[in-house]
Amino acid sequence: LEVMYQPVYAAKGESLVGAEALVRWNHPRHGSISPVVFIAIAEECGLIDRLGEWVLRHACKVAHANDIKTIAVNVSPMQVLHADFVDRVLGVLRETKLDPSRLELEITEGVLLENSGASAAALNVLRSTGIRIALDDFGTGYSSLSYLINLEIDRIKIDRSFVQHVGLPGQSRSIVEAIVSMAKALDVA
Repeated sequence: LEVMYQPVYAAKGESLVGAEALVRWNHPRHGSISPVVFIAIAEECGLIDRLGEWVLRHACKVAHANDIKTIAVNVSPMQVLHADFVDRVLGVLRETKLDPSRLELEITEGVLLENSGASAAALNVLRSTGIRIALDDFGTGYSSLSYLINLEIDRIKIDRSFVQHVGLPGQSRSIVEAIVSMAKALDVA
């Protein structure tokens, strides 16, 4: 397994504003294994906490050492539900000396559907330290607008199935424009 970094640019001005940590597995015999496959296996086998913490630690170290403004790290719904999730995240930040304001945790709606009360409480504690929360793959699944209001999400990431077709004829552009307008109205980046 290795952690790779994808640059994140500001929509206006095209300036580099951070990076997203992505875990990848290039198996010696089977080649590149999709994260969809190995993350599901890690969740089923009870290894997702160790994997998630390893990626978080790696990303925070790289962000601190390279003065990356913001580092985004995906979090599994199963991680958020563990009682010690908040302590683990804050412990990694202390260990790596990364300021909480430079970390963005990316969650999916699955985090909110699993146990919204416990998940919301954990995310609110983390958010109170300065950590930003992003809702990933917005526009797929249930996409409840109440998530944006109740959880005080800092950023939404529109699902690529809409964004990749924005310049082509069809409704994708209208959907993306509607989501962006809604996000602006809610003061969500």
